Amino acid sequence: MELVVICGAALLWVFGILLLLAVLMRLIIRIFPAAKEITDPAVLAALTAALQVFLPGTKVTKIEEKQ
Repeated sequence: MELVVICGAALLWVFGILLLLAVLMRLIIRIFPAAKEITDPAVLAALTAALQVFLPGTKVTKIEEKQ
């Protein structure tokens, strides 16, 4: 019976620590928001090259990230 109690207590401690880390991460993300990413020219070139294989004559003019 003691083993079950010890395992249960350990499980609760682990969930408690994970909860604390999740709250801490949310706090850090709110304090230091991510900066806007600038499209890398290498990414643009790679996308253009990949699209040229499937759709010859295609020109990439704008890249957007869907949220």
